[in-house]
Amino acid sequence: MSHFAPVALHQASRLINHGPTVLVTSAHGGRANVMAAAWSMPVEFTPPRIAVVIDKKTYTRELIAASGAFGICLPGAALAALTFAVGSTSGYDEDKIARHGIQTRPGPVLGMPVIEQGCAAWLECRLIPEPHTQDAYDTCFAEVVAAAADARIFASGRWDYRDDNTELQTIHHLGAGNFVRAGGVVRGAA
Repeated sequence: MSHFAPVALHQASRLINHGPTVLVTSAHGGRANVMAAAWSMPVEFTPPRIAVVIDKKTYTRELIAASGAFGICLPGAALAALTFAVGSTSGYDEDKIARHGIQTRPGPVLGMPVIEQGCAAWLECRLIPEPHTQDAYDTCFAEVVAAAADARIFASGRWDYRDDNTELQTIHHLGAGNFVRAGGVVRGAA
């Protein structure tokens, strides 16, 4: 007897999309914003490039289009409630950074706001203009121009999930405001 049941196609992406939820930061002309995004991924090693889905109707996309840059911050489990909050409201309606007391600092290359407190890592990114992909699929490609990680959880090019760093472990959106924390490492090689 099979335990498999059909999954509605509008929910099918949830089967493979449980990578880390990220906070996308943006700024231009003295304005700044932060939003949550569940769909991001690496697309190239050298030079490092990423893709992230950002709806064209968002304040974040407006700021990215104007500046040509953005930040990607990886919130730890301690920021699950904040991540849900900034992903549930629009920057058109409120200054989310001020409302939530988020402390940012300018990235070292492009000056994009990055968040360190409560985050496992951040990447500063330069937008790679791909008008068709951005307009048709809301997918933004970018080259990573700077990156940093909290050494308590990422060192020597590897994640290190332990019992003493659970608050920094990345979170993964499961839908409806639910997240799972990364952890429980299983080794596949001797």
